[in-house]
Amino acid sequence: MLGRVAHGIFWMYRYLERAENTARLLAAGQRMALTRGQDLADSEWKSVLTTLGLRPAYEEHFEDYTGAHVCDFVLRSKHNPESVLSMVERARTNARTCRSALTAEVWEAVNEGWMTLRDLLAKPVRDATLGAALGAIRRESTLARGATHGSMLRNETYCFTRLGTFLERADNTARILDVKYYLLLPSISYVGTPLDSGQWDNVLRSLSAERAYRWLNAGRMDARSIADFLILDDRFPRSLVFCYSTLRENLAELAQLHGAEGECHAAMREADLRLNDKTVEDIFEQGLHQFLLEFIADNQRLAGAIAQDYRFVS
Repeated sequence: MLGRVAHGIFWMYRYLERAENTARLLAAGQRMALTRGQDLADSEWKSVLTTLGLRPAYEEHFEDYTGAHVCDFVLRSKHNPESVLSMVERARTNARTCRSALTAEVWEAVNEGWMTLRDLLAKPVRDATLGAALGAIRRESTLARGATHGSMLRNETYCFTRLGTFLERADNTARILDVKYYLLLPSISYVGTPLDSGQWDNVLRSLSAERAYRWLNAGRMDARSIADFLILDDRFPRSLVFCYSTLRENLAELAQLHGAEGECHAAMREADLRLNDKTVEDIFEQGLHQFLLEFIADNQRLAGAIAQDYRFVS
């Protein structure tokens, strides 16, 4: 496979996953903001922008933190090069560049999804239209992922779709969990209160984890149990352990196809050493924030090593 094709496939699926994750985070932020006073609602929207890394860019153009302004900026603003609309457009551009490596079903799902969202986000996003917009983003990403799973050969192209998806997903899970632990609660005095429980519920909803977590942990809503679930439970498809299990399998498949390992395989083994055989007690003893910072750095190194080994550094 040519490096430019691997690059296009890898980033196409990173952008699709990132767009979906952003929509889920906005939906959870809206849910929390609607149940709180104005000051706490503003704090909630600030935390969304912080999680996405967009707060400095947002503050260049707005002085308030109303839901309408935040959502419109994140979803479609021309002042935001990392808007969801831009992500979906980049995914579609990459898909068009690599069209010969994709099935017709995948191309159609991505292209039609882009057209749908382009029309839906042509006008400013308001409270009345936000739910429909966020639902459409999640739906179009899911359709593209479903077309991929149902129509593509399990070859090296498919491996790069999985690498892009699960590197992005792992990064998103780690960042949401880290921001919650340090930024969402306004004060340590709130720990154990209904506000604290509500915000942990918000974290779970941001990661589509609320129902699965409650099935397994009826009545429990605390930092340790949630961290254990989101980091170490290999049954949940957005946990760090699950993401890295998938990455490991696909890197091994690429090594077999190419007859050699590269730096990314060494980086994968090093990342595994930090993650495997840990308990949630080990993580909290080290410090959840420090663990997550190390994980995010490892994830970035792994992505860079994959790009270097397969010659698609942009």
